[in-house]
This record gives sequence, structure tokens and C-alpha cells, in this order.
Amino acid sequence: MKKSKILMIIGSFLLLGLFVFPLWNITLEAPQYPIPLGMNIHINKFTDMNEFDIKNINLMNHYVGMQYIPETIPEFKIFPVVIGIMSILGMLIGFIGKHKWFLGWFILMSVLGIAGMYDFYLWEYDYGHNLDPKAIMKFTNPDGSIMGFQPPLLGSKDILNFTAHSYPMTGAWFMFTGMLMTFIAFLVGKKEAKQRINDEERT
Repeated sequence: MKKSKILMIIGSFLLLGLFVFPLWNITLEAPQYPIPLGMNIHINKFTDMNEFDIKNINLMNHYVGMQYIPETIPEFKIFPVVIGIMSILGMLIGFIGKHKWFLGWFILMSVLGIAGMYDFYLWEYDYGHNLDPKAIMKFTNPDGSIMGFQPPLLGSKDILNFTAHSYPMTGAWFMFTGMLMTFIAFLVGKKEAKQRINDEERT
């Protein structure tokens, strides 16, 4: 089997790591919490970083009027289907071996990934800005506007006396590595096709 085919098949297969490992993590650090609070975000659920973390985060959120972190969101039904289809489609394309299709798959997966990140940003924005006006505690910015508590999409951010961290986890690295392999598969396949044409011209 050609090298490009192997790279495409393995790269597409690595997406299935998202069904095993968490995609993202959000951690909250504060002086009053010696052990930071955090939650892991999978493609189909939220889980505690440490036992009862989500429960404790929800208790804090209640005081400032933030929404509770739900047990499930609509995306948790969509993401597994999309990832499953893209993984199987990528492996089938790999067996077929047309390198131009490798690039098409990579572009489609990139668009879906960007759409997923944007959807995550919108969820974070609503989570941090759609506050209950009857909240026990209210905080305002220097200009008098209501303070938002949106965690960062990527990186770290100070929110009152908390520092929020948001970074990809093992599942995301499986996906990034798989996508990189499929793009390399396209480049290798392109080189293989060019070499085949040169060989045919010599004969």
C-alpha cells in the first residue's frame, strides 16, 4: 500500500481518539481553593477534573447569576455523529487513494473544526454574559456596565480573584495530529502521482 494511503487512513482513524479522551479543559484557580476547580469537555459530555468540581463551580455561579453547567447540550448529540462520519469517510478515501480527495477531506474537516470552536465560543459567551438580574452578587466594570464572566477560548484570563485557564487536551491532540497526517498524505500523494507520471513518460 502506498505511503500516502497509509497516512490518510491512520490520520482519519486518530479522530476516534475523541471518543476516548477529553477534548478541552477549563480550570479555575483562586487563593481560597488550594486544589483548582476544573471541568473536562468531551465531544459528548462534561466531566469533573476532580470529584464534585462541576457542582462547586455551579454553586459559585449561582451567587453571580451565571447559568448552571448543564449535564448535556444539543452539540453532544451532533459532535459524535460528525466525528464518526468524518473518520469513516477519511479511511474510505484513504483506501481509494486519490490524493486530491485527501485535500478535500482536510478542508472539510478544518471548516467543521472552526465551526465547532466558534460554537464553543458562543456557548462560553452566553454562559458568561447572560446573567440572572436577581443574582445575590453583582459586579460592574469601571464604565458601569455589567461585568461578564466568560472564560477564555484559549489561554488564561483573570476573572475577579480567579484565574481561568482554557486549553486543549488529549482528544484535541489526537484530532490535530490526525488532521496534520491527512494533509501530509495529500503532499505525499501529490509527489507519488508526479513520480508515476514521470515513470510513464520514461517508458
